[in-house]
Amino acid sequence: MENLGPGAGRDVAGIRLPVVGSVVSTEGVGLPFAVVDATGKEVEPISEFMQEMSAGDMPDSSCRSYAFDLLRWWRFLAAIEVEWDRAQRVDVRDLVLWLRHARNPQRVRTRQGAPAAGSVNARTGKPYLAEGYAPRTINHQLSVLKQFYDFHLGAGRGPVVNPVPAATRGGARPGAHGNPLHEFVTHRRGAYRQKVPEQAPRVVDDALWNELFAAMTSHRDRAILATYISSGARASELLGMRCDDLGFGRQTISVIGKGTRTRQTIPASPDAFVWIRLYLAEGHVAPVDAPLPADAPLWVTLRGPRKPLSYWAMRAVLNRANSQLGANITLHDLRHTCAARMMADPHMAITDVQAVLRHKSLATTGMYGTVQLDELINRTLEHHARRAAPPPPRPHPAYNTADLAVLFGEQAG
Repeated sequence: MENLGPGAGRDVAGIRLPVVGSVVSTEGVGLPFAVVDATGKEVEPISEFMQEMSAGDMPDSSCRSYAFDLLRWWRFLAAIEVEWDRAQRVDVRDLVLWLRHARNPQRVRTRQGAPAAGSVNARTGKPYLAEGYAPRTINHQLSVLKQFYDFHLGAGRGPVVNPVPAATRGGARPGAHGNPLHEFVTHRRGAYRQKVPEQAPRVVDDALWNELFAAMTSHRDRAILATYISSGARASELLGMRCDDLGFGRQTISVIGKGTRTRQTIPASPDAFVWIRLYLAEGHVAPVDAPLPADAPLWVTLRGPRKPLSYWAMRAVLNRANSQLGANITLHDLRHTCAARMMADPHMAITDVQAVLRHKSLATTGMYGTVQLDELINRTLEHHARRAAPPPPRPHPAYNTADLAVLFGEQAG
């Protein structure tokens, strides 16, 4: 496609990204993932930026996410025939317009009978992912590009001006602390930033949870779900557990925190430890009569060679149950459910729930105190039923016989 200047329009709808290049895992120090072009050669500007991010103690998972965002940008630049160091603001604008209307290839469903993208599941009330790119994905893409060009501007490379606008109208970081001596100014979304709709926590009701648990076909899967729903651990944290992370005496588990990457101890339910004992008694982790190896993975495959249970394998277990139940429950929904159950308990303080979920801010924990739709419907129906019911008859007051006799001048009997 011909490269048009800022004063001319570009047919954004006609842009087709070439499927060239890929994200590869590397063994290099400080470069966990790299973007390579069609010839398999590393894209140097991206590799330099990724090394900078890795040196800042960015997790490998975030480096991988950044690499895919930059690969998408590189493909877009190839489609509009613009060099990365010649990109302008109009090119970023057209990328956002393209993302708002393009189909996300990871959302394409080819399975027969798969639910329509964007439709709402009748069992959970939760919508399926839409075919396009979500607002959060677009905002993340812009944030990555902003950092990428800021890095190269600091090194004297790239465009003279960062082509990506700031995240807010005033240029400040969203949510940053303000100077108390200055007048408070509400942050406004920056140019091209998408409005992210507010979503209530996705909670699985008790009836559906019982059906989901009954759909599990092994003690391992029952133990995992029971631990998820009672500890509120994240999916990656729980699946990364080792055998010595079990505290049977205090009924606690230890996980590597997602944000801190330190070992953190959290309580689990007695029911979860019952299922864990049944799972370990089957001998998948170690022979039944042998002690558990301390550094061995706790959750392993049940068939074939013994190897750690991956996230995708556990997700497949949940997807099979979802197909049976007609639901769309995810592993992270169980964390939301655990939080909502604790918040609904009047004997648990919000600081206790914050400690279990390991949130940095109480505001994050407070989201789970919102009224769930099912509870709101039930309470509202009860309210209307009370309004429609006739008022109960007022009981006649009981008078003392002696008092009545004195009142009417009669002889007390």
